[in-house]
Amino acid sequence: QAQQASVPKQKVFKRKVAIGRFTNETRYGKTFLRDGEMDPLGKQASDMLSTRLVDSGQFVVFERPDIAKLEREAAISGPTKLVGVDTLILGSVTEFGRTTQGTTGFLSQTKTQAARAKVELRLVNAKTGQVYFSATGAGSASTESGSIAGYGSKSDYDDSLNDRAIGAAISEVQNSLIQKLKEKPWRTDILSVQDGAVFISGAARQGIQIGDTLAVYRKGKTVTSAQSGFDIELPATLIAKLQVASQFGDNETNEGSQATVIAGSIPSTSTSTDLFVGEVK
Repeated sequence: QAQQASVPKQKVFKRKVAIGRFTNETRYGKTFLRDGEMDPLGKQASDMLSTRLVDSGQFVVFERPDIAKLEREAAISGPTKLVGVDTLILGSVTEFGRTTQGTTGFLSQTKTQAARAKVELRLVNAKTGQVYFSATGAGSASTESGSIAGYGSKSDYDDSLNDRAIGAAISEVQNSLIQKLKEKPWRTDILSVQDGAVFISGAARQGIQIGDTLAVYRKGKTVTSAQSGFDIELPATLIAKLQVASQFGDNETNEGSQATVIAGSIPSTSTSTDLFVGEVK
């Protein structure tokens, strides 16, 4: 317990992600689909991944496959502000199959049902369209029933095997996916500077605690590389240090912290788009 208490709580900059498309590239379950319907196998995999990302507590997850429903609701309840994301997650179920095997012996009988699935995911930079990471996960599930001399269990078609096989495939790929999404250095933005108080986005739900010391950086100039064609941001410059004094907000979308400058200064001519807050290096 003493060792655990000595480990500082990790700051978690919640990346904004959206699952843009998750399709079923297999033949399974497509026989009775009508035009415009989303395949249930792809929808199931999408929902499972979305739930895992939300449960991790490290991401703000947005709806994209159901965006048409949001737009219809906005027509009833009023304008809806759709928020842009850092990363778009695209995926597909590339393999899915089921097998049933049985063996019969003297006065005995066994039946084994098995399902297997494979999913492939890609992370796409929402601003450039560049695919910067891909991963594959595979999983399987099975159940067995048997009887001796007519006594024992009998097993009908087990629908839960589909769920368990897809869930196992998602589980295999989710850790590498989350780790890649977290590789971006933690940073947050300045909301406002008023009478010497600096208001920043994020509070306890992102691991920011009262008394923490944070750094204010001025962004480096962005230049376009003739070699790659991509925009490259030059190294940032440290201009000030902050100490968190108080916090406000009641959920991850509206929480913030109030801090005071303890070293350096924030020029009055600076704008919130010129600066960002990060960890002290």
